[in-house]
Order: sequence, then C-alpha cells, then structure tokens
Amino acid sequence: MTVHFIGAGPGAADLITVRGRNLLASCPVCLYAGSLVPGELLAHCPPEVRLVNTAPMSLEDIVAEMQSAHAQGLDVARLHSGDLSIWSAMGEQLRSLRALEIPYTVTPGVPSFSAAAAALEAELTLPGSCQSVVLTRTSGRASSMPDGETLAAFAATGAVLAIHLSVHVAAQVQQELIRHYGAQCPAAIVWRASWPDELVVRTCVGEIAATAQTNPLQRSALILVGSTLSQQDFGASRLYANDYDRRYRPRGDEPRFPSGSEDA
Repeated sequence: MTVHFIGAGPGAADLITVRGRNLLASCPVCLYAGSLVPGELLAHCPPEVRLVNTAPMSLEDIVAEMQSAHAQGLDVARLHSGDLSIWSAMGEQLRSLRALEIPYTVTPGVPSFSAAAAALEAELTLPGSCQSVVLTRTSGRASSMPDGETLAAFAATGAVLAIHLSVHVAAQVQQELIRHYGAQCPAAIVWRASWPDELVVRTCVGEIAATAQTNPLQRSALILVGSTLSQQDFGASRLYANDYDRRYRPRGDEPRFPSGSEDA
C-alpha cells in the first residue's frame, strides 16, 4: 500500500502529467482538494473509487483516511492543485506518514506560474534582461512571511516576481514594488490560469491595485511583475548562435567537443 501525492496542475484537466493520470487510474481511494482541483480530473479514477473531498477536513482527519486505507491495503491518490513543492501543505502530511511508517511517493505537477506565463505567451527569463524568477506571496492568516522575505527585498534584485495569494492586498503589493520597478514596469494579473474561465489582464506596476478591482475574484489569482512580460528588445540566446561552439554542434578550429569525441 502506498499514498501517492500527485500535483494536479493549475486547473485545466489535461495539464496533469501522464504519471499522475496513471496513478489516479490505479488507486481505489482518492483524496482530493475539492476547492481547487477540477472535477474533470476525477474522471481518471477507477469506477469503484472511494472519493474523499478534503476541503472541509483537518490534517488529523486526512491522515486518518490514509491510515484506514493502509489497514485495508488500498493505494491512495492524494490529489493537490498545482505543484506539490510550494504551498501545498504536503510537508506536514509526509511527516505524519513517516511517523506512521506508511509508504508514499511524490509526483510533481504543472505550477500555476508556468500556466500564467503561458497565458501571457511570455518567456520570463530573457538573455541580458532577467535570469531569475522569485515565487513569493504576502502574509496570510494561514502562513506569515519570515523576516527578510519581503516584496521590497525581492524587488531590489530586479527579478521577475510571481506573487501568489495576494490579489486581495493588491494596493499593498503596488506600494512595495513601485519604488524598485517604477510605475511603468510591466505587470499582469492572471485569474484562474488554464481554467475555462481564465482571465488575463496586462497592466503596469502603478496600476496593479486598480487592475485588481476589475475582477471580483479575490482568490486563484497570480500577480506577475517584470520587464520580460512584454519586452521585445532583448538579445538572442547564444545557445543557438551559429558561431557558438557546443557539444552537439562543434565550431572553430579547436572545438571544445570535437565531433566523434567521447563527450560529443
């Protein structure tokens, strides 16, 4: 018996990994975050599956369901939205399972910032402009931010910021960012990235608060900030330059990786 933690992706039912889909199809028990996971994903479960919506449950209740399945020798699909590595509350569940000596696996999912960037048709890291993306949030009731992890501190780096769980404090976000990025720096708010009712609004740092007010949804939104969101005057990557000497395309009289060499 194994508990399989599966990243369900950002929302679209076909943005789950093949591994995640196959695990869903093989598990007789499925615990899913009903407030965030689309119901269409549950169609991958076997016909006689035991479905448990964990949205109203406590950690203790969730672990008890896993213990019950373990006692019956039944594999569990534990379905979380997005990717499991950030803000999934997976860590505390794994800690409980380790203490109970219940085996588990982890299957990653497509993160929401990737879906938002795709909706914007944007490469967030462009040569000579930006090579870092910071995934962050503002303090909330469930989790406060550690000292030092402030929007202002991250903004000082000039990196692209993907600000989660913060559209309800858009005015605060705007105030903390404007000094570092300037009012005209490109920004965007993406509501429910990849869902059928996805909404994408391009804006600028100085208009983040006003833009947030255009949609009554105060959840399932991501704020993106950075020059690469709309930049066109960037240099091409050296990776594909014709004169760039690389392992699979040797160039010059003395290439680093001669054709036919062991490292080629």
